[in-house]
Amino acid sequence: MTKKERVLKAIRFDTPDRIPVWHFNCDEPAGDILRYELALETDCRSEWGYRWVRMGDGTMGQPSGPVIPRWDDLRDFRFPELRAEERLMGIHGFRSRSEGHYLLAGMGITGFTTYTFLRGFENAMVDFVLETGRAEALLDGIFSFECNLMTLAAQAGFDGIHFQDDWGTQDSLIIDPVLWRRLFAPRYREQFALAHRLGLHVWFHSCGKITAIFEDMHNLGVDVMNISQPNVVDTAAVGVTLRGRQCFMAPVSYQTVSITGTREEIFAEARRLYSDLGTARGGFIGYVEEYGSIGMSEENYRACIEAFGALEDLT
Repeated sequence: MTKKERVLKAIRFDTPDRIPVWHFNCDEPAGDILRYELALETDCRSEWGYRWVRMGDGTMGQPSGPVIPRWDDLRDFRFPELRAEERLMGIHGFRSRSEGHYLLAGMGITGFTTYTFLRGFENAMVDFVLETGRAEALLDGIFSFECNLMTLAAQAGFDGIHFQDDWGTQDSLIIDPVLWRRLFAPRYREQFALAHRLGLHVWFHSCGKITAIFEDMHNLGVDVMNISQPNVVDTAAVGVTLRGRQCFMAPVSYQTVSITGTREEIFAEARRLYSDLGTARGGFIGYVEEYGSIGMSEENYRACIEAFGALEDLT
């Protein structure tokens, strides 16, 4: 079974030979998935116009300030151009590293999170309630550009498209679920339907506790739902309703166990996540990210890899 076949079988509940694992930022070829980044950045400035402030600690940093702090600034704002040749400049080298991997195309920060970076978080929260017309027009521009990137990814032969849109705080969805369903669910539905027409799987990352919209995301067409902070999500409760229907991906928590836990605790957490969310037919993908920047030791990083590898015994 090739790595791509293993991932496909996990997504389709078609009994992979073992649990697929994504090695995100270190030892990537050892995993089953390779990601190619389509988003462009120059001198720490996103193509959307915001500048990343790097802290020098190995983390991704944060945007320095909004690009469109006032609606009048929208007159001078320009949406990114497709620049297909530039985006795919490294594709041949990327493919040369693939040994039967599942190939995933990244779009950088997406959707709602892009909106908050353009307008600023406080402005965005006000916009969705008091400036709905303007907010929807800007959202449509963001989502439309992402659809162009998806089309490019399909033409380049990728297997899936990766959304990175953080929807949760430590204890709840950032906005009211009713508002989410009115403003965002229809746009996601169109995007995900397009991805499927193009032959792409939808991989959706979100940090935080987004329990209120897991069922929505499944119904909208997410193929792989990345629970990025399983320590704030009741994964057992999520599994009761979606286990066996939705493919999940999760790490050993980067806020708790993978940083401060013992090897035994890391292995136990990987088993718990699989038990809550996966089945012998598939539906679970392990995720490993090297996080020395926030205190992960080399020993714990290796233990996370080995813990997901050991899940083979559970299938």
